[in-house]
Amino acid sequence: MSAAVDEAEKAGGTAPGYRARHTLPLRVEAVRQLRRRRTMVVGAVLAALPFVLIAAFAIGGQPSGRDGRVTLIDTATASGANFTATCLFVSAGFLLVVPVALFCGDTVASEAGWSSLRYLLAAPVPRTRLLVSKLTVALAFSAAAMVLLPVVALAAGTAAYGWGPLQIPTGGSLPGTTAVGRLAIVVAFVFVGQLVTAGLAFWLSTVTDAPLGAVGGAVGLTIVGNVLDAVTALGHWRDFLPAHWQFAWADALQPRMEWGGMMKGTAVSVAYALVLFALAFRHFRGKDVVS
Repeated sequence: MSAAVDEAEKAGGTAPGYRARHTLPLRVEAVRQLRRRRTMVVGAVLAALPFVLIAAFAIGGQPSGRDGRVTLIDTATASGANFTATCLFVSAGFLLVVPVALFCGDTVASEAGWSSLRYLLAAPVPRTRLLVSKLTVALAFSAAAMVLLPVVALAAGTAAYGWGPLQIPTGGSLPGTTAVGRLAIVVAFVFVGQLVTAGLAFWLSTVTDAPLGAVGGAVGLTIVGNVLDAVTALGHWRDFLPAHWQFAWADALQPRMEWGGMMKGTAVSVAYALVLFALAFRHFRGKDVVS
C-alpha cells in the first residue's frame, strides 16, 4: 500500500474515538451488496428455476430415468418434497456454484476494479476488518441463495403436485414433515460443500483486480475438481477431492439416514476452505494496494 495510506492508517489508529470494529459495519456492506444488479439477477434466476422445471415436466410429460435406472428425477412430480429434492439434485453440481463464486469472488476485486479499495483502507478500515466484513456478507448471501432455491421449489412443487411424503427412488418414503427436516440437512451440507468454491473465489479476489477473473477462476477450478473425480484411475485419491462428496447428501434422503459420507465431505470441504481463507488474509495483509 502507498505511504500516504499507511500514514492514514497509523493516524486513524490513535485518533480519539476511533474504533476499528466500528468501521465498515456489516449492515452497510450488506445493503451495498443487496442493491447491486448481479445480486438481483442471481436471486431471479434461482427463483425462476423451479417454475422452468414445472413447465418442462408439463410439456414433456412424466419424467423418466435413463437405461431403466430410477433416480430422483423419476419421482419429481410425486410431491412437493420430491420436486424440491429434484431441484437440488439438478442444481447442486453447477448452478449453485455460480452464486457462491460470484458473491465471494466479487468482494475485494470489485473494489480494486472501481479504484475504491485504497480509499476504504484510508478511511481507515483495517485490512483484517475489511476482509472479515466482506467475507461474512458474501457467505451470508451465498447461504441465502442456497435457501432460496429449495424454499421456492417446495412452495411451487406443493402447489403443482400437492403435499405428500417424499418417495424414495430405491423404495420406501418419508413423511412430509420428516422430509422437510431432511431437506434442510441437505441444504446445509450443500452449503458446506461449496465453502471450497467460496475459499477459492475469495482468495483469487485478493490476488487479482479483475472480478471476472476471480469468479471465473473459482468456477473453472471447481469444474476441474469434478473432472478429476470422474477419473476412476485415481482410486482412493478421489476421497481428498471435495467434488467426490458433493452428492453424499443423498444419504439423508433414506429411511435410515447415514452420516458417514456427509461427515467425510464436511471435513474435506472445511479443511480446504480454512486453508484458502487463511491464504487470502495472509496475501492481502502484505499486498501493495494501488487501486
